[in-house]
Amino acid sequence: MEEAKDPRNGGDSSPNQVSKKPRTSGLITEQEIHEEFSHHNLNVARINNGSFGSCPGSVLAAQKNWQLQFLQQPDDFYFNTLRKGILHSRTVIKTLINADDVDEISLVDNATTAAAIVLQQIGRAFAEGKFAKNDTVFMLHCAYEAVKKSIQAYVTRAGGSVIEVQLPFPVNSNEEIIAEFRRGLGKGKANGRKIRLAIIDHITAMPCVVIPVKELVKICREEGVEQVFVDAAHAIGSVDINVKEIGADFYVSNLHKWFFCPPSVSFLYCKKASLGFDVHHPVVSHEYGNGLPIESAWVGTRDYSSQLVVPAALEFVNRFEDGIHGIMKRNHEEVVKMGKMLAESWRTNLGSPPEMCAGMIMVGLPSRLRVSSEDDASRLRSHLRECHGVEVPIHYQGLRDGEEGVKDKDGVITAYARISHQIYNKFEDYCRFAELFIQSEKLVVNIGAALIK
Repeated sequence: MEEAKDPRNGGDSSPNQVSKKPRTSGLITEQEIHEEFSHHNLNVARINNGSFGSCPGSVLAAQKNWQLQFLQQPDDFYFNTLRKGILHSRTVIKTLINADDVDEISLVDNATTAAAIVLQQIGRAFAEGKFAKNDTVFMLHCAYEAVKKSIQAYVTRAGGSVIEVQLPFPVNSNEEIIAEFRRGLGKGKANGRKIRLAIIDHITAMPCVVIPVKELVKICREEGVEQVFVDAAHAIGSVDINVKEIGADFYVSNLHKWFFCPPSVSFLYCKKASLGFDVHHPVVSHEYGNGLPIESAWVGTRDYSSQLVVPAALEFVNRFEDGIHGIMKRNHEEVVKMGKMLAESWRTNLGSPPEMCAGMIMVGLPSRLRVSSEDDASRLRSHLRECHGVEVPIHYQGLRDGEEGVKDKDGVITAYARISHQIYNKFEDYCRFAELFIQSEKLVVNIGAALIK
């Protein structure tokens, strides 16, 4: 059934009542921001917005209203409200990311679901003999672990191979990334292999770096890569997105990370020219075969409220000066300022120049913490949470052969904190973290000793 003719879409589904433009008067105050996030645990320095995001109270109230509408009369909600509401959300996203057509936008639970959609069709092509056994999927070494597991589940089991390109970290410039990417593509095409899919992060998760995604997609096209999937889990709400300029076949971003939606909801953009690929939602319902946006809009009885509050999230960001662009600018400037403060306090370094970060930045931890494995990094994160009320991810940076690494006065820096800044954060959140490693040598040694017990 064509979406425009489906009676479940209701009447006019255009989002005219929710403007993309921010307000010019009656802007949100700092007190109102505090009230919007008053449900947060005030005893925790929450400097990890990147993992799960944050949803303001006004959007949570809108979500509750959608949930009540369903519970009051679920049949009417299904036949007369749900599809129309989801189409409304998709239309808002279409405008935000400069897509050509709302049919290019599907709403799914998260970026992991979107990766499964893209990788399942690649796996089917290998299994059905459409791709040769030595053809490959190409990705960055720091791709999200769930994406790597999806490749293992859908591609390598079907006979495909995988090439990972090692990106430098700490990183100094886009040119370093582009050079390594070109070298990796050359390796991927060796011995006549075809690269059937390239997976490129827009903002890598750990360590976090903003990738020159438009340039890398262009290189893929020049080198004959068949499909390009951009995993932009952290992008919407933290960097500008123009999917037509980026030029990828598939692009996913989580709306619950930096766009203030409740967990969990993401959009998957499929370029219209790429809709001929055999893409389907991994949960098969009676909408199978009606196109990915329709398949994704109904995967059985469940709570769809997080997908329906996208217009409410846009209303929230429009209460800020310059809307989402003002928020992005504020978060970028503040996280750079806080990152520099921490690095100066600890006499360490930043993992990238400021122009290669958005709302997150990597800060080197003192080498005397003696973090020597991913397990150590995990234990340090738990220790900071449980003993000091600081929530921040820790990255272990081991040395590759021939590398000297970045050093502080005591040795090689092997661990980095990924700090985030969102509008609810206060200067005191970062001071609490800073003081843990500067108030006394004894405290640092004690924390380091706790890691290696």
